[in-house]
Amino acid sequence: MNVLVTGSYGRCGTAIIDHLDGDSRYDFTYLNRSDRPAEHRYGGFDTHVADIADYDAIRPAFDDQDAVVHLAAYPYTDGAWEDVLEPNVVGMRNALEAARDAEVETFVFASTNHVMGMYEEEHAPELYDPDYDLRLDPTDPVRPDSCYGATKSFGEDIGRYYTERYEYPRRFYALRICSVLPHGIDHPYGRAERRVENGEIERGSDAYDRSVTRTKATWHSRRDFAHLVERCLVDRSVTFDVFNGVSDNDRRWFSIRNARERLGYDPDDNGEEWDGPPTDSDTAV
Repeated sequence: MNVLVTGSYGRCGTAIIDHLDGDSRYDFTYLNRSDRPAEHRYGGFDTHVADIADYDAIRPAFDDQDAVVHLAAYPYTDGAWEDVLEPNVVGMRNALEAARDAEVETFVFASTNHVMGMYEEEHAPELYDPDYDLRLDPTDPVRPDSCYGATKSFGEDIGRYYTERYEYPRRFYALRICSVLPHGIDHPYGRAERRVENGEIERGSDAYDRSVTRTKATWHSRRDFAHLVERCLVDRSVTFDVFNGVSDNDRRWFSIRNARERLGYDPDDNGEEWDGPPTDSDTAV
């Protein structure tokens, strides 16, 4: 199966490289705004260098692909409209139009939990308690918390439009991804520990504890994320659907029932299994 991954050298794309690139079932091509040197951990791969907002530049990369995993985007909730317009709106339409023109059958879209972010704004911090009574299903009303979240909601809508209006892509999977962390800090304490290293907070402070508690709820381990993508790539039953992207965390407020039942998603990880950051003798997931 030929698979094109856009925005391939971010957190989610490198999780795919780490956990799926060696799978003999897939032949990956990576599309990114820049390449990596050969000696880099993520260097030396087949990379098409182009900006997702430039249709003519990206279009050749879609030829002969069976599936697209579209990750390229401006990824920050504090972005203004000017930041998100080209990568998230124009770029999303470009990727779908290129997939349609190249007759790509499967389109996996990296949406975000921030499509539903106002639920967290309303219910946090009590929401992070494992006994808090809220589970968001993909059918619940969207409530974006930012321009970023709103553009991802747009991406879901235009994906439905393309699958219902055109012959290609035949299948569209929107993944509302929660917290995928970089290689090396792939655990619920990773984000807080990185902030300690950067001098932003102190270990054991209220800010540290709140960061850990939230990440224990939203963590999507890199292997679980890659597994969810893989379940989309092998599926042939979905025309359009939305799936929450999160590990099987006790504290999660996003339901994964739909992903379990429709895709066979079976995550390995649960943030509650961690009671501290890894020691020197440990290896992070």
